[in-house]
Amino acid sequence: MASDGMSSTGLYGGRKSSQFNNSTPVRLRVSASIMNCDDQDGDVDYAGSRPQSRGSSHAGDINQNQSEGSENGNTVHGVLATTFFPSDPLASGPVLEKYQVEAFLKSMQRIIQIGGRRSYFGKKFSISGRDRFTLEDMLSYQRDPIPTSLLRLNSDSMTRAVKLFQVILKYTGADLAPGSPPPTVQEQIDMVLKLYNSTLKRAELRDELFVQLSKQIRNNPDRSMLLKAWELLFLCASAMPPTKDFAAPLSEYVHDVANTPGDTEIQRIALNTLNALKRSVKGGPRRITPTAEEIEALLESRNLTTLVYFLDDTFEEITYDMTSTIADAVEQLAGIIKLASSSTFGLFECRKSVTGSKISDSGNEEHIGLDDNKYIGDIVAEFKTIKEKAKGELQCRLLFKKRLFRESDEAIVDPMFVQLLYVQSQHDYMLGNYPVGRDDAAQLAALQILVDIGPVPNPESTTDWQALLDRSLPKQIAVTRARRDWELDILNRYQATTHLSKAEARQQLLRILRSLPYGNSVFFTVTKIEDPIGLLPGRIILGINKRGVHFFRPVPKEYLHSAELRDIMQFGSSNTAVFFKMRVAGVLHIFQFETKQGEDICVALQTHINDVMLRRYSRNKNIPNGQVSNEVDTTATLSTKPAGLEVYEKHVQEMSKLLEESQRKIDQLSEAIRIKDKRETLVMEELAGLRDSLRAEEQTHSEIAEERERLTKQLVDMEGALQVALTEKASLIASVGGSQPGDDATSDMSDYETSIRKAPTVRARRDRDFLSSVGKERKDDQIRTLENQIKEIRAEVRLKTEDLRKHEDKAKNLLKDKQLLEQKIGRLEKNKVDETRGLEHKFEQERDELRARVAENEKKLQDRTQELSLAEQQLSSRSGEFDTLQANVKELEELREMKEDIDRKNLQTAAILKRQADQIVELQALYKEEQILRKRYFNMMEDMKGKIRVYARWRPLSDKEIREGEKLMLTSCDEFTIEHPWKDDKIKQHQFDHIFDQFATQEEVFEDTKYLVQSAIDGYNVCIFAFGQTGSGKTYTIYGSNSNPGLTPRVTQELFNCMKRDSNKFQFSLQVYMLEIYQDTLVDLLQPKFGFGGKPRKLDIKKDTKLRYSCEVHYQ
Repeated sequence: MASDGMSSTGLYGGRKSSQFNNSTPVRLRVSASIMNCDDQDGDVDYAGSRPQSRGSSHAGDINQNQSEGSENGNTVHGVLATTFFPSDPLASGPVLEKYQVEAFLKSMQRIIQIGGRRSYFGKKFSISGRDRFTLEDMLSYQRDPIPTSLLRLNSDSMTRAVKLFQVILKYTGADLAPGSPPPTVQEQIDMVLKLYNSTLKRAELRDELFVQLSKQIRNNPDRSMLLKAWELLFLCASAMPPTKDFAAPLSEYVHDVANTPGDTEIQRIALNTLNALKRSVKGGPRRITPTAEEIEALLESRNLTTLVYFLDDTFEEITYDMTSTIADAVEQLAGIIKLASSSTFGLFECRKSVTGSKISDSGNEEHIGLDDNKYIGDIVAEFKTIKEKAKGELQCRLLFKKRLFRESDEAIVDPMFVQLLYVQSQHDYMLGNYPVGRDDAAQLAALQILVDIGPVPNPESTTDWQALLDRSLPKQIAVTRARRDWELDILNRYQATTHLSKAEARQQLLRILRSLPYGNSVFFTVTKIEDPIGLLPGRIILGINKRGVHFFRPVPKEYLHSAELRDIMQFGSSNTAVFFKMRVAGVLHIFQFETKQGEDICVALQTHINDVMLRRYSRNKNIPNGQVSNEVDTTATLSTKPAGLEVYEKHVQEMSKLLEESQRKIDQLSEAIRIKDKRETLVMEELAGLRDSLRAEEQTHSEIAEERERLTKQLVDMEGALQVALTEKASLIASVGGSQPGDDATSDMSDYETSIRKAPTVRARRDRDFLSSVGKERKDDQIRTLENQIKEIRAEVRLKTEDLRKHEDKAKNLLKDKQLLEQKIGRLEKNKVDETRGLEHKFEQERDELRARVAENEKKLQDRTQELSLAEQQLSSRSGEFDTLQANVKELEELREMKEDIDRKNLQTAAILKRQADQIVELQALYKEEQILRKRYFNMMEDMKGKIRVYARWRPLSDKEIREGEKLMLTSCDEFTIEHPWKDDKIKQHQFDHIFDQFATQEEVFEDTKYLVQSAIDGYNVCIFAFGQTGSGKTYTIYGSNSNPGLTPRVTQELFNCMKRDSNKFQFSLQVYMLEIYQDTLVDLLQPKFGFGGKPRKLDIKKDTKLRYSCEVHYQ
């Protein structure tokens, strides 16, 4: 509101006031300080505006607020309060904070307060400054340039933003003078290219451009300008997206317009803009500025075309526009070739060097995977740029093939899928990526030939047999054997597989390649950066399949090493490199390679790892459900076929052959029917032509007959009219005479008519005589009228008679012409027969001459063919020798390089071995020191526990004791104390190193004593004995039973385990004796009860200075 309390409408071209019904506006307050540029009047406030409507039903509800102005100075601070609709995301919420409201309003206020000249909005403003420019005006359509940018930008970007808006005004025609022609198509394309070049690489200017376009869409009163603004927004959205701050609000705004009832043309462009925004937001801006051809095609709603090739050099044509991505092209191509499963396929950039007019070997091709979000237009532009820079020496094209081979591919039976799988596998095999032996190579070559030509009786007699051999054997395998030996071997294997169809041969080849350790791999060419083991060449081919990563030497093609998936601990990639942390010979190493396909390599690895984890998860999930009992049963089930499976497979093969034969017969019958239909169609067309000619003749004849009948009818009508006229005349004459009777008058009339027919002149004279005798004037006029009628009738009769005579003459002439034509046709037929006979005679003569000449030429050709075959044989032998020499030279160079690599690797290996030997010596010394310390600390710990340890164990009640009702009196307070009742029912306690109650097992007792075995091995004397009253369980604790052994068997087993564990470090000798003290007598339990001579052997018991006793036992 103005400061005087009166409401005023913000000035803007084409806006109308409207009310927003049935909604609660979201109020958004924006504060701004407005500088008053008028020194004479400082009492001016600019705040708020009333609700304004938008051209597309998107209006803003503006809350009118009055701000208090300061009259003490020239600066007035006001509060600008505006409220927008919730459905207008570009003018509310956080997005509004991106606008430079204060600076823009200040600039516009200065322009508004300039008096005496036309303002930006087509109206002269008064110097008093009572008109206002509001935020709603800032975000709505205007025909004049803006003074600054709409968003907060730096000074350079602000200048560029003002120029962008001038281009928008020029494109939409807002700055055209009255009567000026609109921009041409080429001028529009140039303006769009200017916008692209200015904003494609600068995100802030892209946002400014989209905000300016949305400004020109709001409240635009001119429909043509509105359509051009929407068109320009669609072109910009197709090539680049706004930033994430504006992408969602702009998409929401366009979506609202596209789904709001209104102008159908605007809705259509808005819907196209929304789809373009979705694609560009996902794929990002175009990397290369779109060409004028792309812009023109998008303006005309037509598509461009490009070719996509396959590995067998066939191709398909696809269409694309400015927004088409690689994913769209893959989907379109899959639909064209009817490929049902295309998830593992993708487009690749194929680069191939060209020398002169000859394309280099396919082994030098480089296939670079393309991201699904890349634009087809960028790829095509890159191809053109590379071709221009390389001056035709580098060929680039789009290639369609599999990105990844998965285990689930084996279950897909789609014919197109199998065909593409076969083509790619064959291509990789011919490049040498699948090194195989001679037998496998011969079998694969036979299968490829069977797929190409099918089963034929004598394939070696075909003209392209040698070419088939060359196409089915890799070069590095073909040179390992004489060509004749290869030919015989392949021919024998081909004849052995002729029972297979082409589809079966294709599947057999895929099975053979799939069974290789590196089968079904995707291959990447990389360069070595870091090799810890020093055994890899500088350039390597990586193959990745479900088994792991495989390393190949490119020249010569040689398999080097494989790393299983379980050995790969970690992997990752950057834009130019990829690394693997994997286990080689039990040691972790980090390998790093240079490549631009690191992301594709990691994706392939991760996919195979996910498949393995999914299979394990499924298998573990099925085990609890009873589907798999154990691993052995599963293996047995998988390896054992059902009893009738072989019969079933044989029956399926027979049915397949019958089906193919039936299909072949159906094709033959279809061809015969097609030929018959074609002949029938020709006959019907000829018959239709004859019918048309007959119908035309009949129509002509009927027209002539109708004309004759019409003339005859007209003649009869004329005669009838004449008869009536004569009758009237006779009656008139009779009425004039009056005295004659009726019969005489009638007879006279008839005589009169007869006389008129015979002699017209006499009749006329009589009439004149008769009429002259009539004296009554009242009848004269009637007579004259009748005479005139009679004359007219006579004239018409004369004319019709003449016409009839002419038609009769014409019919006679036509009959004569027909006879003449028949005679002429007869003469022509006779001449034709004579001429045909002459031509036949001449043809026979010329044929005999030509036959003689052909026989002579055939003889010459046979001689020349023999000479040519001899020359070709010599040339082939020389070419073979030359190729062999070249291969030998190349191989020699490779061997020299290999020898250098081997020598270098040997030096590296020797250095590594020396370093490792030093490390081993050092580790052995450290190990010995650690072993000594371990023994010391272990025995110190055992000493700390005490040299003599006393354990207490009591047995549970026996069955007899339980029957007698006895009770257990011992209880354990803790693991070291036992107690029992004593005198006067007092409790008495005893302390031990450990307590084993009646529930303790033999294993628990052994756990506290088995560490003493290690002390015994380390050289300490160890003694374990049990004492107690009879029946207390001593024997059970020491010896136990067979099912539950005691300390002695367990200690013995532990002793042998320790000896076995340290057998590679120490040498052990073991002696055993077993003694018993019985009735104060020491008895050797391992000796017979009586020694030699019938007396028991006496054992020597000795005591050393440390009071240690020992008994020497000697066994024989």
